[in-house]
Amino acid sequence: MGIVKVLEVISSSENSIEEAIQNAVTEVSKTVHNIDSVYVKDIKAHVKDGKVSSYGCVCKISFRVDKL
Repeated sequence: MGIVKVLEVISSSENSIEEAIQNAVTEVSKTVHNIDSVYVKDIKAHVKDGKVSSYGCVCKISFRVDKL
């Protein structure tokens, strides 16, 4: 039986929510291997002068733990 762990991270982007999600995966994958999925728990956008200035998300990233 395998073990799956979940990390909750906050990420942002000035361009899109898709890029914010990709930024989360890119950063986590620098130190974590075997990433299986990303669950987007929350999405938000910051507004400045009547326009969206940046996007943010809270992601739960699931990964399999290596067997010893």
